[in-house]
Amino acid sequence: MKKIGVFTSGGDAPGMNACIRAVVRTAIYNKVEVAGIIHGYNGMIDGNIIEMQSRSVSNIIQRGGTILKTSRSAAFMTYEGRKKAYDNLVKYGIEGIVCIGGNGTFTGAKVFFEEFGIPSIGAPGTIDNDLYGTDETIGFDTAVNTAVDAIDKIRDTAESHDRVFFIEVMGRHAGFIALACGIAGGAELVLVPEQKHEWVKLKNYFTGKNKSPKSFSIVVVAEGDEQGGALKVVEHLKEFIPDFDPRITILGHIQRGGTPTAFDRVLASRLGNAAVEALLRGDKNKMVGLVENKIVLTSYDDAINKTKPLISESLRLVDVFNV
Repeated sequence: MKKIGVFTSGGDAPGMNACIRAVVRTAIYNKVEVAGIIHGYNGMIDGNIIEMQSRSVSNIIQRGGTILKTSRSAAFMTYEGRKKAYDNLVKYGIEGIVCIGGNGTFTGAKVFFEEFGIPSIGAPGTIDNDLYGTDETIGFDTAVNTAVDAIDKIRDTAESHDRVFFIEVMGRHAGFIALACGIAGGAELVLVPEQKHEWVKLKNYFTGKNKSPKSFSIVVVAEGDEQGGALKVVEHLKEFIPDFDPRITILGHIQRGGTPTAFDRVLASRLGNAAVEALLRGDKNKMVGLVENKIVLTSYDDAINKTKPLISESLRLVDVFNV
């Protein structure tokens, strides 16, 4: 393999730039040319492809976001779009790709190989930490630290006013961010998509015999909680407690931005390096991950389709510490 491409796709995550840097410099170290594809699959279709050198990735390891930009591509979901993408890769002499993203990114890469034979290795770049085959994904640690910093600040005002705060964090289908933030931020309750029927526990916490004696409380809610997020949770509670007057903070996209933590920089660097080396060895249709601090390869099929469970011990800790 003489030339590879690299791109980022889907939601951005802190540490993507560190991964891009690792891919580019590992390729150059192995005397392989490398091209950057701008705006993910859309850039592949539009031919928005640039040659990259070692200096192309200087001074980016500490930057959030992605210098290659990112997008979600409706055009790539069509055969015609994928054919244009293939033609452009051939035009630029790209024989394999490293794709940094999540489920949608890997699904696209898998179909692309099946139709046109372009091999790829994926690096898990998503703050949700929901990909099977890696203990942590690129950006998760930074997102948690960003959210916990906000929770710490909110806790100060919650205590000052003896007030209840519901804090919504990202996690449409997975509660990894919420659970980590709940433990690190000292939340009294955590609501996540994976745990059903948590409503009774929440209701009992604020009403009835089991009502908490605490003067203020922090409740962390994943956006994909079964009630529909923090706004819906509070709306439902007010049906039972008409004078309930909590405050709601939705952290939103602040969790995606900012300087990546040292952990995310190291993780992204290791995964970017491993992705290139796997591609050059002849591996394809696999995601690189870190399990028990060791690099592992997981098939796209497993990474996409298998469910990564929350750690049961962490779920238990929330209840243990809420006494």
